[in-house]
Amino acid sequence: MPTSTRTESDSSTAAFTAEWEQWHAAHERRRADPHGFLAVTHLHWLGAEPSRLEGVPGIWSVKDDAVTVVLEAGESLLRAGKELNSGAPNAEGGIAVVFDPIAEREGINLTAGPAVVELAKRGGEYIVRPRHPENPLLNEYRGTPAYAPDARFAVEGTYVQFEEPRPTTVGAAVEGIVHVYEAPGEIRFELDGQDLTLTAFNGHGPGTLSVLFTDATSGKTTYGANRSLTVGAPDADGRVILDFNRAVNLPCAYTDLATCPLPPSENRLEVAIEAGEQIPHERQAGQ
Repeated sequence: MPTSTRTESDSSTAAFTAEWEQWHAAHERRRADPHGFLAVTHLHWLGAEPSRLEGVPGIWSVKDDAVTVVLEAGESLLRAGKELNSGAPNAEGGIAVVFDPIAEREGINLTAGPAVVELAKRGGEYIVRPRHPENPLLNEYRGTPAYAPDARFAVEGTYVQFEEPRPTTVGAAVEGIVHVYEAPGEIRFELDGQDLTLTAFNGHGPGTLSVLFTDATSGKTTYGANRSLTVGAPDADGRVILDFNRAVNLPCAYTDLATCPLPPSENRLEVAIEAGEQIPHERQAGQ
């Protein structure tokens, strides 16, 4: 290889690596947020019977798609900085707070002292998850191992939009619930000489896509249940870049207190994608 060509190639590789390292460091900072999913201490499923929940103030119940919490004297729960335990108490001396229905996969955050209390709906059921900044899983977190970035795993694909979004039912990390997503289309690409297709869901950013997948490394060097990849908005010709170096673990890779979706069956690839995040240290003994 001529010296100039080799120098350009080395420079390109260095730039690709530096960009990935910057991206992954930012992702790790978000993951280690004091009230992120590593801070979750309990997962409570609400029912019609009023119950006290460990790690959370109040007595909780749900009926007709509305959640009620009764706060007794001395118990504090805030929403957007406003104390909810205020006003006239009921006959038993408590303050009843009723929350409006929450849409599937949505939620609200409340505050109880140093903890954030997540109230959300997953799989048609309401959950309460306290997130405490002193949770050992968070405080002992030492980062997630990942493959060294490799430009070979940043591949061009073609997004093919369906005539109508397809409701797609997938399993969950928690047994007994399912998630239903609208799949707007699929992404076709080639890797290691194989023609592959991934069903895509809508991403968090405008126009972006999200894919859940497993591959031949799953359960060996990468987490067995799932990995997630965000894909930028397709261009006018439907072209996208699938940079598997940025494939990340979902919360269920770290904690059993997560309700993460599993990939649809067609997204279980047989090719080995040796890129992106690997099995977390917290799970390696149990894989």
